[in-house]
Amino acid sequence: MPYVNIKITREGATAAQKAQLIAGVTELLRDVLGKNPATTVVVIDEVETDSWGIGGESITVRRQQGR
Repeated sequence: MPYVNIKITREGATAAQKAQLIAGVTELLRDVLGKNPATTVVVIDEVETDSWGIGGESITVRRQQGR
């Protein structure tokens, strides 16, 4: 039973986009590894940009600085 955890910043991904990610990852696991879609679990976690950092800075700060 595959378990996939996708983490994205909370910036307006729509329900349709998330559904497309879930379907696409499930299909990829089926096609590449022969995994059963009925037992494939996909979880999408949305993280606030203040709680996601790169290079010692939050995404919020990096976006404000145009990076």
